[in-house]
Amino acid sequence: MSCNYAEGLSEYENKGILGIAENFDTEEVVHQKCKELANLIKESKHVVIHTGAGLSTSAGIPDFRGPNGVWTLEKKGEKPTFNTSFDDAKPTKSHMALRSLVEHGYIQYIISQNIDGLHLKSGLDRKHLAELHGNMFIDQCQKCRRQFVRSTAVETVGQKPSGIPCKSNSFGNSRSCRGGVLHDTVLDWEDDLPERDLEMAFMHSTLSDLNITLGTTLQIVPSGNLPLKNLKQGGKLVICNLQPTKHDKKATLVISSYIDEILTKVCKRLGIEIPEYSVEVDPTKKSNISEWTLPQENVKELDKQFKMYQKKK
Repeated sequence: MSCNYAEGLSEYENKGILGIAENFDTEEVVHQKCKELANLIKESKHVVIHTGAGLSTSAGIPDFRGPNGVWTLEKKGEKPTFNTSFDDAKPTKSHMALRSLVEHGYIQYIISQNIDGLHLKSGLDRKHLAELHGNMFIDQCQKCRRQFVRSTAVETVGQKPSGIPCKSNSFGNSRSCRGGVLHDTVLDWEDDLPERDLEMAFMHSTLSDLNITLGTTLQIVPSGNLPLKNLKQGGKLVICNLQPTKHDKKATLVISSYIDEILTKVCKRLGIEIPEYSVEVDPTKKSNISEWTLPQENVKELDKQFKMYQKKK
């Protein structure tokens, strides 16, 4: 659960600005802004989504810096009153909407700071996702660097060894790994971000003509600065969050409403149906082992696009 994950982290003083009051646009304003956002998405060729803890609050997972966030309450000597486990949490309407928007070609990439595994559970393809802070449902071999899906949330934080041998030999004819041991992928405060995911996030954010942030105060760097990478080239930024952020003035559009409401309205405007969550597409519910390694061919393909973009600058 979110507060237990927080308790597993090392001591760290600078957790950002906590407990800022939330703002809510009126229903009429939200309706108009969602119409504008849908039009921006339709007009854009490369849309990138940046997701934070606010995306998962409707799944029962607390955020960190909101009025009732984990860090906010911790400062008061309190804990969140609700207690939802990562294992029991299901993808929200927003997670399912994002998957559908990706599959219909409206969104090209999603960059997430969340470690709750809900993008994974939604059935989103790995090639469309960068997980900058790790995933409670993913182990990685310290030797071959391949990643594998867990059926239950890991109980450690900080890329610690589980003692479980690499699972690459479970894939028949695929290359096997000798002597590798699985580690959790969840970052502690001072851990380096995963190199390939960060590279993909940086390149997509820069190439994007529209970066959209969902449920993040953009305080943690480098994640919080990635949505700005397209601005020098004339790209646009949209911020969807209940609390104000330090980058609001740089945004073309700021929407202060619940993310589920925003994406429901946007999908309706775009004529996109939001599917229900199903265990059939959830890799954590499968009996066989699923691999979650970022496909190398996707990294190479994007790197090629990025180099061509740099030559044109």
